[in-house]
Amino acid sequence: MKIGFIGLGNMATAMIGGMLQKGIAKPEEIAGSCKTQATAEKVKDRFNISTTISNVEVAKQSDILFLAVKPIFFPEVIAEIKDVVKKDALIVSIAAGRSLSYLAEAFGGEGRKLIRCMPNTPALVREGCTGVCVGEHVSEQELEQVLKLLRSFGVASVVPERLMDVVIGVSGSSPAYVFMFIEAMADEAVAEGMPRAQAYQFAAQSVLGSAKMVLETGKHPGELKDMVCSPGGTTIQAVKVLEETGLRAAVMDAMEACIEKSRNM
Repeated sequence: MKIGFIGLGNMATAMIGGMLQKGIAKPEEIAGSCKTQATAEKVKDRFNISTTISNVEVAKQSDILFLAVKPIFFPEVIAEIKDVVKKDALIVSIAAGRSLSYLAEAFGGEGRKLIRCMPNTPALVREGCTGVCVGEHVSEQELEQVLKLLRSFGVASVVPERLMDVVIGVSGSSPAYVFMFIEAMADEAVAEGMPRAQAYQFAAQSVLGSAKMVLETGKHPGELKDMVCSPGGTTIQAVKVLEETGLRAAVMDAMEACIEKSRNM
């Protein structure tokens, strides 16, 4: 099986790194294309995979082809490769705002095996979260093949396509919200005298540990919050201020804006 990547940016290289690290694929089974020879050489040296600046060369040989370029480049890239992609190849898009129907039309209509997914940047540290929706011509076995690849760098779950814009809001874009929260906590720690590097470490580790508690205990986040809030203590005072200043509403409004933007792309 040959796995191809058109585009070798951060997300693609995160995915390739996960597949290789987990032993899901061997270097000789992966090929990738990109715009510049410098990037091609850099990725080749890093992973020992086959790289090229020819999208057509990668498309022709791939059994599973990941489209890992920005959505604005899809029309020109697909026009370039659509006539050389194998008829039974699995085509996997990782772009926001490009529906299965768009992909089917762009690749020439009926019969194409299409999967649309949305990973996020924590894939870079093998903690990604990927939403997946599946075209009608993809078999269960083929879907499992792709899920196995996607789970090499985090978790991956199948969702109906109507929820893909929500996936973008809750996981695709949300690392940015979390980074802002970590930065804000660290800034106040610095304002109170803690060294910057240590402040980032404390804030980030607290977020990491808190997320792990939600996933591993199965408890409702509100219940876990209550466990931290001792009667008359410090935490409940902080929670009170966050409620007064509208943290929940701000997060929900930000996600709504993100989801609406995705729907209109």
